Amino acid sequence: MTLAKPDGATLSRTEITFAAFTPDHIPGAMRLSQAVNWPHRAEDWELSLSVSKGVVALAGRQVVGTALCSDFGPVATLNMIIVDAALRGRGLGRAVMERIIDLAGSREMRLVATTDGLPLYEKLGFKAESRVSQHQGQARAMSGDSSVTTGALEDIARLARMDEAASGLSREGLLRKIAENGEVLLVDQGFALLRDFGRGKVVGPIVAQNPVSARSLLSEAARRCEGQFLRIDLPEDSGLSDHAEALGLALVGGGIAMRRDARPVRDTEFKTFALVSQALG
Repeated sequence: MTLAKPDGATLSRTEITFAAFTPDHIPGAMRLSQAVNWPHRAEDWELSLSVSKGVVALAGRQVVGTALCSDFGPVATLNMIIVDAALRGRGLGRAVMERIIDLAGSREMRLVATTDGLPLYEKLGFKAESRVSQHQGQARAMSGDSSVTTGALEDIARLARMDEAASGLSREGLLRKIAENGEVLLVDQGFALLRDFGRGKVVGPIVAQNPVSARSLLSEAARRCEGQFLRIDLPEDSGLSDHAEALGLALVGGGIAMRRDARPVRDTEFKTFALVSQALG
C-alpha cells in the first residue's frame, strides 16, 4: 500500500492527533522511513513492533510521526523516531518523544541519535555516551574458522543469558524471533545472529568473551554472505571496525548512543561487540 504524501500546506491546516502504533500503521511508517533513506522493509518494522509499544502522530489519517518503546526488562530502547519533514520544527518531535518516555516509565532508556536529533534528546534528559559505527557493503570471505558452528532455537535461552549479561537487556523473545527466520552462529561462550534486513543481511548481536571470538563470528557471517549485501552496527569500543572493512563492509555513518536514568553497569565476562540494530540495541 502506497500512501501519497500531502504537501506542507495541507499538513499545516490539519489537526494532529496521537494514537497507539498498530500493525495497520506500518505502511504509513514506511513512507516516513523511506523519506529519510532508512532501509527498513515492512518485515523490519514488524519485528521492532513485535517487542514494542509505540505512538503515531496523525494528520487526518496520514501518519506524520512515529516512535517505538521496546521493552527489554529493566531497560527500554526508544527507536524508529521519525517526523514528517513538512512538520519539523513545530514541536511534534518533542510531543512524540514525551509519549514514549511515558511508556518507558521508570526504566533506563537508551537510544541512538542522529546529529539532528541530539539537541532535543539532550533537552529531554538523555546523555551522550559513545558513537555507533554503521558498516555495510558486499561481503568478502576470508579464511574459514572451524571454531564457529551453527546453533538452533534450543540454544536461545542460554544465549539470551549471555546477551543480558553483556547488555543489561532482557530480550530472549527478540532473539528467538530473529533465530526463527535467521541463522545462529556459535563459538565457545559467544554467539552471533544473522538475518534478513533492509537491502540484504545484518549480523547482530555479536556477544563474546573476547575480541578473537568476536572476529571469528564476524568472519563467518561474511563467509556465509559472500557477494551479498551485509550490514553491522558496532559500538565505539568493539575493536571490529578494521576487520569489518577488511571483509568489505565500509564505514558509512552511524549515530550517538545516549542514555537516560542509567543504571549502574554490572561487571561481566561478556561484551556486546555488535548491536542487534541501532534501534534495538
